[in-house]
Amino acid sequence: MGSPSAKEKWSLRTPILNSDRKRVPSNFAAYYFCPTKSDFEPMPKFRPGRTRLLLMLQSADMRVSVSLSSARREHALEKIRKDFGRVTIVFLALATLAFSGSSLGAENTSDWVTGSPREPIHVKAWPGGKKVAVCFVFDVEVWGFGHGPNFRPDMTARDPDVVDEGFRQYAIEWGVPRVGRLFNEEGMPLSIVLNAAFPEKYPEVWKTLRSSAPKAPIIAHGVNNSTDQLPLGRGLDEQQAYIRRTLSQLEKNTGVRPHGWSSPSVYPNADTFRASAAEGITYSLDGMDSDVLSRLNTKSGPLVLIPYPATTVDMGQYLSRFKEPSDMERLWIDYITELAHEAETHPDRDATVVAIGIHPFVIGTPNGTAALHRVLENLKSQKLVWVTDTQAVMDAADQKQ
Repeated sequence: MGSPSAKEKWSLRTPILNSDRKRVPSNFAAYYFCPTKSDFEPMPKFRPGRTRLLLMLQSADMRVSVSLSSARREHALEKIRKDFGRVTIVFLALATLAFSGSSLGAENTSDWVTGSPREPIHVKAWPGGKKVAVCFVFDVEVWGFGHGPNFRPDMTARDPDVVDEGFRQYAIEWGVPRVGRLFNEEGMPLSIVLNAAFPEKYPEVWKTLRSSAPKAPIIAHGVNNSTDQLPLGRGLDEQQAYIRRTLSQLEKNTGVRPHGWSSPSVYPNADTFRASAAEGITYSLDGMDSDVLSRLNTKSGPLVLIPYPATTVDMGQYLSRFKEPSDMERLWIDYITELAHEAETHPDRDATVVAIGIHPFVIGTPNGTAALHRVLENLKSQKLVWVTDTQAVMDAADQKQ
C-alpha cells in the first residue's frame, strides 16, 4: 500500500467496511478506516523541501491534528498510536462495564426508555427450588370490524373481507374458550391480558373463559386494540386518565381491579410507566429486554418489570415471520430448556422468568392448541421449571401490592 500524497487530507473515522473502501496509510491499515471521497481535499501548496503531511485522527474520545516535518513524522506517528491505544482501552473498558451481560448487570442503571433508575430484583430460586419461572399470558382483545391482524393481507381491500374477518372472529368465539379449556384440563396456571371492552362486548365468551381459569390474574390491556389505545404524545395526565378509565372499566366488568399492565399492541412511551405506577399498577409486561425481574423507580413510585421477550410472542412469529404453531412449540421448548440448562450449569446465578404471549389467532386453532399441549407436557417434566402466573411471581419475589 503506497504512501498518501502530501496534498491529500485523510479523515480517519469509525471503521466502515464497504465495497468502495479507499486506501489508508499502512500505519493504520489494521484499523480498517474507510475515508469517503469528501475526505480528500487539496491542501495548501508548500515550498519545495518543506513537504508536510496533515494527519487527522477522529474518535469518540479524541481528536488529534498534527502538522509535522518529514524528519519527525515517524516519531509523531508512534506517539499518536500510543495515545490512541490508551484512549481505546479506556473506552472499551467503560463499554464493557456498561454492556456486559445485560443492561441489568449493574446494580445502578438507567432504563433506556424512561431514563428512570432501574435495578435487578435478586431471586435466588423460585418455590420448590425451581430456577425458571414461566408465565403464559393469554391476550384477550377487541379489535372491531375492519381492524386487527390479517391472515391474508392481499384481501384487505375487499368489502367485506370475509377471510380476515373470519380469521379474527374464529379466534374470539372458538379460540378463546379452547385455550381456557386446555389450561383447565392440564391443571396449569394462566394469566389473562384483557382489553377492558372485551367482557362487555363478548359477555358469553368471557364467562366461559373465566369459568375455565377462575384464579387467573387479570392484567389490564387498555380499552381495545384498535380505536381506543394509549394517548401517546399527549402528556402524562392524559395517559394517567386513560389507565384509570381502563382499570375502572375492568373492575366494573370483571369484579377485579388489576395490579398488572400491558400496553395495547405493546406500544407505550416513557410517560406510560410513570402513569401506570401512579394509578396503582405494581408490575408491567412492557419490559422486553431481560431474563430477570427488575424494578423501575419512576417518579410516581416503583414498578416491577416482568420480562416479556418479543421473540417468544406467538402472534409476531406467526404473522410477521410466518412460523406455524409447531415452530413455536420448538422455539418455546428450546428457549425454556436452555434457561434451565444455564441455571443448572451456573447455580449461583439469579432465577429467571419469562412471560410468553399467546393469542387465540395462533394457539386457539386445533393445531395451535395441540402444539401448546405438547409444550405444557414437556415443561411438567423439567425439574427446574416452574409454570406459574404473574401474580405468583410477584408474591414469590416478595413484591407487595
